[in-house]
Amino acid sequence: MKKLTLSVLALAAISFASCKKDYTCVCKYKSSNVEASRTTIKDTQDNAKSTCTALSSSVTDCTIQ
Repeated sequence: MKKLTLSVLALAAISFASCKKDYTCVCKYKSSNVEASRTTIKDTQDNAKSTCTALSSSVTDCTIQ
């Protein structure tokens, strides 16, 4: 019974754990492909990609690397 309780608690702890990591967003000028800026985003991969893409402008393209 004790092992079952510990197993359930461990599983619950893992399910609540966040998968946030540091992702590097690199923005480059469209005209020359030269790096314009570099930003670290601590979030889930999907959210980091969305945030990084939102940093793009008419003169820069931003991607996660």
